[in-house]
Amino acid sequence: MNTLTCGFIGLGLIGGSIAKAIRNAVPNARIIAYDINESSLLLAHKEHVVDTICSAIDDSFSACDYIFLCAPVAHNDDNLLILKKYLSTETILTDVGSVKTGIHRQIESLGFQDQFIGGHPMTGSERFGYQNSNASLLENAYYILTPSDTVTKGKLAGYRELVESIGAIPLILNCEEHDYVTAAISHLPHVIASSLVNLVRNCDSEEGIMKMIAAGGFKDITRIASSSPTMWQQICLTNTDNISKLLKLYIKYLTEISDRLDSRSADSLYDFFDTARNYRESFISTSSGPIKEEYVITVDIADKPGAIAAIASLLSMHDVSIKNIGINHNRELAEGALRIEFYDKNAIEQAIQIMTKHGYPIHTKK
Repeated sequence: MNTLTCGFIGLGLIGGSIAKAIRNAVPNARIIAYDINESSLLLAHKEHVVDTICSAIDDSFSACDYIFLCAPVAHNDDNLLILKKYLSTETILTDVGSVKTGIHRQIESLGFQDQFIGGHPMTGSERFGYQNSNASLLENAYYILTPSDTVTKGKLAGYRELVESIGAIPLILNCEEHDYVTAAISHLPHVIASSLVNLVRNCDSEEGIMKMIAAGGFKDITRIASSSPTMWQQICLTNTDNISKLLKLYIKYLTEISDRLDSRSADSLYDFFDTARNYRESFISTSSGPIKEEYVITVDIADKPGAIAAIASLLSMHDVSIKNIGINHNRELAEGALRIEFYDKNAIEQAIQIMTKHGYPIHTKK
């Protein structure tokens, strides 16, 4: 059996996470990478994630079974033109961008459609860069595949198997459907979250009271506003029509809600919150999405010296690692005085079992 060879053009958060996931799933795979950030390449090589680092896109990529385009979307045109002279006809070319129609048009103009399968792992983090990459970002995340019309079923099946091997869930869509769906459930929410943050920024007092007490629901629904502004600028410039169309619908809907408020329409306001609650609770619980699921509990503790240290020691004794721990100063939407975040599902389940056994009142985040 031939050794799997994967090339990465761009090794940031997503490219690095996929490379690490492939390394874990296929330990003997050969991984080649190019990135303008030399420190990312050197770190990936030091961590034994990447076998060969390249200072430019060159013939090192000619032997690849898969090449992942993971650089910012704005660089795809130039990278593809350089890659064209080295690309084997046997190589599957893919990308990781959250907008698909544009890259499919580029691929077709260059004559690569027979070997292109667009890819979009529906995962991410507020942080960016290779140093924040993690193989677990792909676990149980939807990984949307948008194959060109002329790609063979065999090539698509092979790529689907690779996606499944790294713990992700493949979902096949055409590029136009993908762009409309992601505009609604990913791109527009980022615009809204950033708008809410800027609204509070502009309406806050000189003393910054709003900023000081912002917590609970506000932090939850605006967390994604901490993502890379460069990335979201590019997304808005490449999926403009879909985002604009949905934003106009959202503005119209907000106007209707404003009218209900002004008319003090109790029944319609109740229906507004009730239908949203029911639909939201019907969502499948999954760690997929542009921002990974948080594993968080809140705990009622006594306000006395050593209370937090006792919990940390208890979990440490049972080898449960804590990712973050802090006090809930605002209890608006968070029960419990102490907020504890864990790295994964197993850790939080073990922590709940241990702490419940020792009499701590636990509240899980929904």
